[in-house]
Amino acid sequence: MEDYAQWIGRTETRRDIVAAGPLDRLAATLDRSDPPLRPGDPAPPLAHWLMFLPGEPQSALGQDGHPKRGGFLPPVHELPRRMWAGSRMSFPGTLRVGMEVERRSVIADVKQKEGGTGSLVFVTVRHEIGEPGGPALVIDEHDIVYRGLSGAAAKGATPAPAAGGWRRELMPDPVLLFRYSALTFNGHRIHYDREYTVREESYPGLVVHGPLIATLLLDLVRRERPESRIEAFSFRAMSPLFDGRRMAVNGTSPDAEGNVTLWAENADGGLAMKAEARIE
Repeated sequence: MEDYAQWIGRTETRRDIVAAGPLDRLAATLDRSDPPLRPGDPAPPLAHWLMFLPGEPQSALGQDGHPKRGGFLPPVHELPRRMWAGSRMSFPGTLRVGMEVERRSVIADVKQKEGGTGSLVFVTVRHEIGEPGGPALVIDEHDIVYRGLSGAAAKGATPAPAAGGWRRELMPDPVLLFRYSALTFNGHRIHYDREYTVREESYPGLVVHGPLIATLLLDLVRRERPESRIEAFSFRAMSPLFDGRRMAVNGTSPDAEGNVTLWAENADGGLAMKAEARIE
């Protein structure tokens, strides 16, 4: 396999506007009853995931619906499966509707490992988002993992903790997955093309987006502590969730330092994602 360490240190800068429309539609997708956002209103946590979206033309997409390998990220052609493994975020400031923002990105690390399903490549990208030339208002260290097609597409999940004091159950269906794909301009076929997902990538159903699960976990904090400002959030994907099977997001009440433990579980009580948030 090619040595991708040479990609460490590569940078990219993009600009965008914090727009109310996508954020209002995300609230609707999450079944929230928030009033429409207006210029100057604070954007919700994770708003930056709806900005700086890829805009490759249709002819530049691969068979899986993702942009073809190359460009800013290392072109890991040997390992077709690409997944969002986790993130570590802090929110030192506040993004506001109407604000012009800049995302400054750097490839912080590339590691090659051998796992139970074969070779793996982990890429860590550090994003800093703020007004052009200004301090970072959001910092997001984003882990991407590349895997091969050998071995099981989805490993068995370890048991999740007992139901938390905070809990919300829901059924991820193709409509929810489609709406989130549309909001994030995500063409990856595993989220909407069942025939491709089962035949080519050997999953048992449509895969629930990792960032959507993380968003549902942080949304649980916002539902339980609507007046609290979220200072930090991190998550790690443990096993996939699929459409048509119930899932639950769980959380604990904050401790004395404002730390909240969060996790998502599948219909069989297996751990799908674990996370932590810190509130003021």
